[in-house]
Amino acid sequence: MKQWAHVSTAFSTGNLTSMASRPSAAKKPPAKKAAASAKAPAKKAAAKKAPAKKAPAKKAAAKKAAPPKPAPSPTGGIYRLVRAVWLGLAHAVGAVFRGIGQGAKNLDPAHRKDGVGLLLLGLALIVAAGTWSNLRGPVGDLVEMLVTGAFGRLDLLVPILLSVVAVRFIRHPEKPEANGRIVIGLSALLIGVLGQVHIAVGSPARSEGMQAIRDAGGLIGWGAATPLTYTMGDVLAVPLLVLLTIFGLLVVTATPVNAIPQRLRQLGVRLGILPDPTERDELTDDDQRYDDQWREALPASRSRRRGPAPEAYDPDSAEQEALSRRRGRPRRSAVPQPEMNRPMDAVDVAAAAAAALDGAVLHGMPPSPIVADLTQGVSVGDRAETTPVPTPVPAARPKQEKLPKTEVPDLTKPAAPDLTKSEVPDLTKSAPDEIRDLPPRAEQLQLSGDITYSLPSLDLLERGGPGKTRSAANDAIVESLTTVFTEFKVDARVTGFTRGPTVTRYEVELGPAVKVERITALTKNIAYAVASPDVRIISPIPGKSAVGIEIPNTDREMVNLGDVLRLAAAAEDDHPMLVALGKDVEGGYVMANIAKMPHVLVAGATGSGKSSCINCLITSVMMRATPEDVRMVLVDPKRVELTAYEGIPHLITPIITNPKRAAEALQWVVREMDLRYDDLAAYGYRHIDDFNEAVRNGKVKAPEGSERELQPYPYLLVIVDELADLMMVAPRDVEDAIVRITQLARAAGIHLVLATQRPSVDVVTGLIKANVPSRLAFATSSLADSRVILDQPGAEKLIGKGDGLFLPMGANKPVRMQGAFVTEDEVAAVVQHCKDQMAPVFRDDVVVGTKQKKEIDEDIGDDLDLLCQAAELVVSTQFGSTSMLQRKLRVGFAKAGRLMDLMESRGIVGPSEGSKARDVLVKPDELDGVLAVIRGEA
Repeated sequence: MKQWAHVSTAFSTGNLTSMASRPSAAKKPPAKKAAASAKAPAKKAAAKKAPAKKAPAKKAAAKKAAPPKPAPSPTGGIYRLVRAVWLGLAHAVGAVFRGIGQGAKNLDPAHRKDGVGLLLLGLALIVAAGTWSNLRGPVGDLVEMLVTGAFGRLDLLVPILLSVVAVRFIRHPEKPEANGRIVIGLSALLIGVLGQVHIAVGSPARSEGMQAIRDAGGLIGWGAATPLTYTMGDVLAVPLLVLLTIFGLLVVTATPVNAIPQRLRQLGVRLGILPDPTERDELTDDDQRYDDQWREALPASRSRRRGPAPEAYDPDSAEQEALSRRRGRPRRSAVPQPEMNRPMDAVDVAAAAAAALDGAVLHGMPPSPIVADLTQGVSVGDRAETTPVPTPVPAARPKQEKLPKTEVPDLTKPAAPDLTKSEVPDLTKSAPDEIRDLPPRAEQLQLSGDITYSLPSLDLLERGGPGKTRSAANDAIVESLTTVFTEFKVDARVTGFTRGPTVTRYEVELGPAVKVERITALTKNIAYAVASPDVRIISPIPGKSAVGIEIPNTDREMVNLGDVLRLAAAAEDDHPMLVALGKDVEGGYVMANIAKMPHVLVAGATGSGKSSCINCLITSVMMRATPEDVRMVLVDPKRVELTAYEGIPHLITPIITNPKRAAEALQWVVREMDLRYDDLAAYGYRHIDDFNEAVRNGKVKAPEGSERELQPYPYLLVIVDELADLMMVAPRDVEDAIVRITQLARAAGIHLVLATQRPSVDVVTGLIKANVPSRLAFATSSLADSRVILDQPGAEKLIGKGDGLFLPMGANKPVRMQGAFVTEDEVAAVVQHCKDQMAPVFRDDVVVGTKQKKEIDEDIGDDLDLLCQAAELVVSTQFGSTSMLQRKLRVGFAKAGRLMDLMESRGIVGPSEGSKARDVLVKPDELDGVLAVIRGEA
């Protein structure tokens, strides 16, 4: 401190030289320390006083030395004003454009793509004006600088290219999957061609000026050719550019290298240069004789004659030819087909021809994967088919194969993310571009004898309109679901949806360590958020790691029976028992083979679509099978549901409306089943299909001396429209017959369809359910009814009018579908066509058995069923006790005593012996005869 005080004193006095020349205190002799210490207080005081005296003068000097402040400049204020105005205008303009962008997001995707197409047309018009004509002004200069500078001599083709792309956007707004491929192919094609043009002109350099490059291949050609010519020379550069051009052309047309010869042949056929290999040439006499011999060698019951070919034709010939080759049956037509001159895009032509390549996927809608097993592996008879060419139908659903992978924001944050339409992909199954009449429908079948039967044409069934695609309601529901998950802090997000005719299923993926129960617990909250009470949650979706939320559509779609029967899957399968059911929630058509079900239970409340389903089953059989293939037994206790089918040749007996006669008809079906099994056992076959094939081929013949003539057994389809009415009249007989049929009738070709609107446990008993593996449930009134039909809940949440759950044999979870619909006019047209072909031929044993008059004793009265049950019980147990009848039959003492008296009068039991049980006089092997006597049959 002393040193710093000393230094400050020296600076204050300005005596720097004396301070510098002063010797250090350490160098002084010790004798002088006292004097130095004595003078220190005086120096310290001087040091303290010196700054105090000099400070005012120093501050004054500083004030005098400070420069004066400049006057405010007017340009600074103007700058700040201009900056504020600019920011205000930018904010206002930005808000306007953000509003326009938000409105554009709410537009329909088709409208947005139409806008893109029209924008490209406008650009094509501007470029054409700048390149094809001498357009003046800044626009013309800009076109010359950009287009001509980039493409050089080929700038004249740029407007045409833009127009082609614009037309594709407008014509096919639902096909974005090929856009990436087209962009890559066109880019490679342009680079290769422009590079070759640049080399052909002489490879001008930049030093020669921009005009020389414009007269060649433009900047694109210069950039593509210059590196190659500089490094390899023109000799190698030209072949490489040619290969690049070929690659671009193949990519644009979707043509593999190994398919170039086949594609060239197809192009020659389309241009008329080469003959169509699928068209049948005129047959010579030898060929005609050989063809006749070949047809005569076919079985008479399976040979088909050619019907008149309709005048309409399929415009998409490439796909038709490919499908014909896939089936192994060439298309044949009675009249030559005209040229297919419908204008098509180059990309569409390539895609259509690509279907003929090996490994290509044909356009068509397969059945739902869960029920696909029902339509596969069925033995098909040898039928030579012809294919008439039908009028095309619009696609039921736009095809979307590849979907962009997008990021979805983190849903665990408090703020709800702003989802757009592109963030949740539409996973609905792609539908065929056109539903075509691929199978031959108006074939003529030669039946036994001189009867020729012609199947009804598919033109009798109406076609449905195009399916509805993604709408704004789907995106609103996605946003609502995301909001619910965010509000309840559930780490989940909507990853996609599949739109069906009636409901849309939204797929939800859960985050790590999130229980599925957290989604199922939000059922009511989700229903509240989407304003729909009919919300059904599937946890999880079969085959996927996702939870499904099914929400009804506000705009439902009707599924026509004609659309389902026109599919390629129905065409390729000739089995007569293949029927159309409807369309599932994934957009796939549902078809099932009754022969593989083998029996089905259809149940639902009034107005749920049960009767429409029965009509579709019967109509499908009439459209695909002859009376020699399938015979039917229709039981209609309501008397109004199936009367429209009265008189069709497929019936084996008139429509049965009396419940008592229905029980007898079921007993006849049991006897018919036993007779068929006798033949199978006698000739050593295990299934009726194998036996029929052996009969047609002549491998099985009747024994010598027998008057019987073996004929193929038709399939027997028994349809009971209301099972509850039968169970009320004769529950024991009906249940026994149904149980026996469902247990054994599959191999005999007998199949049962049971329908009821009261699926209670006393109607659909446990024995019936155990032997009917396939179930079809429409909307039910309670959860208990759903458990009776499906053994699980779900049917009580259906919305009716054809909305159903189909549980095929072997499936764990049902498939939600919209049942197909056929109008009364369509049914009447098909029935009238079948009636015109031939009259029904009824079986005598069924008709006589149902109409014969039974002589029943008057003393029995209305107790016939109870008496038969009592006699069966007493004879089988060999114990004649009145109290046992009370317990087993659930009757009172008086009724049990009367039954015992009736059995005594008919010699079944002995007289009463007090409290002891009566003696049973009939042996168990005599029971059938006793029951026949009681019923008046003997």
